[in-house]
Amino acid sequence: MENSGGIQGNITAGLAGRYASALFDLARESNAIDAVQKSLTTLKASLADSADLANLIASPVVSRSDAASAIAAVAKSLKLDSLTAKFLGVLAENRRLADLPGMIAAFDTIVADHRGEVTAKVTSAHPLTTEQVKALTANLKSRVGRDVTVAATVDPAILGGLVVQLGSQLIDGSIRTRLNSFAQAMKG
Repeated sequence: MENSGGIQGNITAGLAGRYASALFDLARESNAIDAVQKSLTTLKASLADSADLANLIASPVVSRSDAASAIAAVAKSLKLDSLTAKFLGVLAENRRLADLPGMIAAFDTIVADHRGEVTAKVTSAHPLTTEQVKALTANLKSRVGRDVTVAATVDPAILGGLVVQLGSQLIDGSIRTRLNSFAQAMKG
């Protein structure tokens, strides 16, 4: 894998990125990229849903062996693939479970780059419908000339419109920003 520059170089610069890069290399060698990504998506959802799991990975007082045992049980319960389960065991032994959310995000970015995809982080005031996501994806794909994956979040504070982050480019079409600009213009 090319780690010398561009997106890959930025992703793999930190600790989470280096672990994610190593996991990606192992997954690629094993033809298990999709299985690992699916397992990490399941794990990410579980971290968001379970305060106990989030506390387990963040707790510095849990011993290495207890963390390894607990995370192995979690991997078995969630039916994670064997490579991801072993990876989690290594993280527990190295006391790096707290970095897991960053590793998952870095892995997803590495996989998207490997597949020639770009991820657009889209924030809307209300959940987008399936049709809206499809239209937005098509629009962004025609704009960048690559496949685009939309990661949608909801933030009612933007009032309406969309905020789209596509790589380093930020397109802020939110009503909140428009109102703030209008208020500044009125001040003179």
